[in-house]
Order: sequence, then structure tokens, then C-alpha cells
Amino acid sequence: MRKSPRQPDESGEPLIGVQEIRPPKWAAVDQQVIAAGFGQALRTLPAAVAVVARLAWRTSPRLATLAAVTHVVSGCVTAFGLFATANVFTALLQQGPTPEKVLVSLPAMAVVVGSYVLRALLDTAVAAVEGTLRPQVVRAADDEVTAAVVRVRLLAFEDADFRELARQGANQGVRSIETSLRQLADLLSASVSVLAALVTATVLNPWLGPVLLLAAFADGWAAGRVARLNYQHFLDTVTRRMRKNVVSEAATWRPLALERHALTLQDRLLAEYRRIAKSLAGEEIRLARRSNLVRLTGRAAAGLGTAVAYLVLGILLYAGAMPLALAGTAVLAMRTASTALSNATRTVNFLYEDSFYISFYNTLLAEAENNRDPASSITAPADPAEITLDSVSFTYPGRREPAVDGVTLTIRRGEVVALVGENGSGKTTLGKLITGLYPPSAGSVRWDGVDLADADRRSVHDAIAVIAQEPAQWPMTAKHNVIVGRLDRVDPDLAAWTEAVTKSGADEVLASLRLGEQTVLSKQFNDGQDLSGGQWQRMGIARGIYRDAAILVADEPTAALDAKAEARVFAGLQHASGDRDHRRTTVLVTHRLANIRTADRIVVLNRGRIAEQGTHAELIARRGRYFELFEIQAAAYRHGAP
Repeated sequence: MRKSPRQPDESGEPLIGVQEIRPPKWAAVDQQVIAAGFGQALRTLPAAVAVVARLAWRTSPRLATLAAVTHVVSGCVTAFGLFATANVFTALLQQGPTPEKVLVSLPAMAVVVGSYVLRALLDTAVAAVEGTLRPQVVRAADDEVTAAVVRVRLLAFEDADFRELARQGANQGVRSIETSLRQLADLLSASVSVLAALVTATVLNPWLGPVLLLAAFADGWAAGRVARLNYQHFLDTVTRRMRKNVVSEAATWRPLALERHALTLQDRLLAEYRRIAKSLAGEEIRLARRSNLVRLTGRAAAGLGTAVAYLVLGILLYAGAMPLALAGTAVLAMRTASTALSNATRTVNFLYEDSFYISFYNTLLAEAENNRDPASSITAPADPAEITLDSVSFTYPGRREPAVDGVTLTIRRGEVVALVGENGSGKTTLGKLITGLYPPSAGSVRWDGVDLADADRRSVHDAIAVIAQEPAQWPMTAKHNVIVGRLDRVDPDLAAWTEAVTKSGADEVLASLRLGEQTVLSKQFNDGQDLSGGQWQRMGIARGIYRDAAILVADEPTAALDAKAEARVFAGLQHASGDRDHRRTTVLVTHRLANIRTADRIVVLNRGRIAEQGTHAELIARRGRYFELFEIQAAAYRHGAP
């Protein structure tokens, strides 16, 4: 009896993937920054502040200026209140009858009350300004990062590092910009208050200012240390959190639901999820213990600094170096300074921690810029008479073996060319190289002599239509799922629409929908419907035909269709060149050979290279690789075949 394999949840062997996911490159860079020490890591703070300030100024210079001014004025009012309080204490504690002291101090008291009222009004104004500015800054940050990501070249999304950076930068980065805007404003106000209190204390006696800074230094050290611990924890656990997301998606993602239930994997996936979650929870507990120890040390040192400050004040009073009338003001200034310093250090802590995540935002913008196609004044031919591939090779990021290796090929306008071969032979990749969706690693792709590497990307993409094996399932109406292929196309008599849905078989799909072409193709919406795999393929084919591009590439367009529908679609695609006076160039990527016998040319690929090419009759006569593949498929349909 064959021995069953070990169960993942029993042996500790992971069920999905490997034990650890490879950490992203950007995480390794940040690990080096953290390891370099506090000074090196602190340099991220000005860059983060610059990002927030830039976005705030770009969003609304008036509101940004108003927010800064109100915070500064609010701090100045605090300082004024302290000096006014000194006058109150002086008036109350000077020699003379008590009623006279109160009367004399009334003007000073009125000034103090007025300063508190003004401070309250300013705080309200600050809240109103920030409440208006913050949503606009968040929108600007979100728009900036989204605009950057949607413009990157297609190949960037083949890089797992970039995909994770895009997720973290768009989520953590934008969220940290939002919180940093509030913290930056609070820091400005707290800094003015600290400065006012320190100046007041120093004016009263030069010894009081330095001892107050001692307590602030201890708080600042603890806050910075905790921020570094938190970010170090984030970097150390980034791969486990990525792995947890993978398992969570496997346990909840709808496309996996059928096999998840049929294979009774629910308990296994849950056990895998719990194992990773337990490991992460343990790391969180260890982080909390270390952070609390650091905070305790910092608070103890800050308390010692405060005690020293009061000791100095006591010595000054005992020695007669400070009048009793000013002692009350000194105590108030010390308490104000202590509170403001505590607020400032706490704000710096949060701002410092957010600065690491804002660095994701900056890194994402930089990487997105690096992955954009350069601007070009060269326009690609809208309807090339000849597509030439000269010794073209292509290797995917992270791979060593090329997917396409030294391919030289010429395709002429109006030809129907079929790319065939076994799985992994490079058919799909070659289709993307022909259309300029991927840049070659070596060699060149030219349309009428224009190297696509030098051409404007938009002009290249305008000339192509791609029908994918797994078409995009847009959460739009059925109509828009078709016309999104060319939204700006003018079709007053619906001739283009009718042609697209008829040749693709999508007309049958539309007829089956409750609301017809106005049905939203997503179960997320009320009255929305979902489609089967074959129905989605028909919608994708209709979308490609409706685009009416000079070059049409269909990549396994009928993989989910029945034989009758498949024959109908292939007939429509192979006659698509006639729709533009025999000018449309059609490239069919498929492993089903029965439907491409009438193609003008068949290119057979093997391990990224062209093994042979010719018409169906020519390739059959050669009795080479194509003949072998065709015979294997044909044998299954012959009468009397085993």
C-alpha cells in the first residue's frame, strides 16, 4: 500500500508555497537604513515632512499658509499668557492688603483670561482649516500615486517586488501622509509652546531652561527607539504577512471556492492561516514587551529630569535667587514646558514612524517613474505594412532562461499568422513582443522600419487589439464590457457593435442576461450577474473585434468554448482581415491546430525558438514538429482510435 504523504498541519510543512516568501528588494534596503543607526534613520524625517508640505502647498497654498499661521499664533498666545500670569503673581504676592492685591491684579487676570479665550478660538480655527485641508491632501496623494502606477509599463507588473511596493505605497504610504499632516501641524504648535515656555523659564532664571530640556531628551530618546523597533518589526515580518495574505486569499477567494470545497481543504487552509497568525501574534507580543521596557526607561529618565528641575527651583528659592512672586510663574512655565515637550516628542515619534512608510510612497513614485516608457515624438505606424522581428529575445524578471530566444520573423499586412507550440514554448510572450506590450531584452521589433523601443507607447497601443485567454472581467454593464475596447469609436448605426457581438458569439450571452446589454457583470451590484468562463471569453473576443485595430492578437481565445462556438469564433477571427479591405493583421496564439489550417502562415515554436514555419499543407508535408503535434490531436477524433 502506498504511503500517504505527511499532512502539512501535522508536520509543520507549509501547505501553500515555501516556508518563507522572498523579501522584497525595498525591504532589504530599509533594513540597511535601520541597521545603520538612529542618525541615518532620522534622515528620513525631513524627506517625509517635505512630501507632506509639498502636497499641502500644491493642494491649497492659502489653506496651508493659514494652517501654519494659526498654529504659530496659537503658540505665541500661549507664551503671552505665561507672561501675563507672571504679572498676576507679582501683583498678588507683593506686599500690601489682600483686597488691594486682588484689585491691582484684575487687569492682569483679564489679560490671562483673554489669552485663554483667544487660544480656544484659535484651536477651533485650526481644526476647521485642517478639516478642510486634510481630505484634499489625501486625495492629492492618492491621485499622485494612482496616476504613477497606472502609467507604468506592463512588464513592471511581472515583478513581485513592484507589485508589493505598489500595494504598500498606496495603502500605508497614503495613510501615513494623512496622519503626518495632523502631526506636523501639532508639532508646529507644540514647538512654539515649548519655545515660549523655555524662554519664559530662562528669563525667570537661566538655570531652568537647560534642566527642562533634560527631561525632553529622555522622552525623545524613548520615542525614537520605539519607532525604530516598530519599523524593524514591520520589516522582519513583511514576508510572513505577505504569506498570511496569500493563505487568506486562498481560503476566501471565489475562483478557488469550487476546488476548496471539492477537495475539502477548508480545515487545512484554516490551520495554515492560524499557524502564521499565531507566529505573527507572538512577534507582536515580543515587540510590545520591548517597547514597554524602552518607554519605562524613558519615562523614568524624564521623571528624574523633572525632579532635577524642581530641585533647582527649590534651591533658587532657598538661596533667594528668585523672588517668591516669580516662583508661581516658574512652576506654571515648567508644567507648560513639560506638557508641550511631551506632546512634541510624542508627535515627533509618530511623525518619525510615519516617515518610514512615507518612504514607501517616495520609493513607489521613483520606481513608477523608472518603469515608465520615456516620452517620444516618434509615432508608430497606425497600420504597418510590415512587422519585423530581428533576433528578438526576452527574459522575464527573476528568470534566467529566456522565454523567447533569437526569433527573427516578418509579418505582412493582412496576413493571418498562427503561433503554435507546446505549453511554455513562448507563444504568448512572442505575441506581446509583436504588439509592443513587452520590450525585447535583445534584438528589435520594427513596424515599417520604426523601432518600437523608440516610438510613443500610446501610438503603439492604439494600433493593437488583444484578446486574452482570461479576459478582464470589468464590473461594468455588458455593453460597456464590449465598447470599452474603443470608447471613442463613433458607431451611429451600431454596425460595429452588431459585427463584434455576432462574430464573437456574445449575442447569445446578451440574450441570456436579465437586463440584456444593460446588465452589470458583477455580483457585487444589485441585479448584477456573473458569467461562465466561456461567456467571458466571448465578451473578450467581442471587445477585441470592436476595437477595430490594425493588428489583432488572439491568445487562446477559445480555451473555454465548446467545439461549435470555437469553430464560429475562429472563422470570424480569420476573416477579420477582410473587414478592412484585407488590411488587418491577425495573430492567433493557440495549441488547438484544427482551427488554424486556413491561416496564411503557421509559426511553430519550441523552447522560445522558431522550429519551423509555413502553411498547413507545407508543414504537414515536411513531417516535422507541427506534423507530430497535429497527428496527436487528430488521432483523438479518428474513428476506431483507442
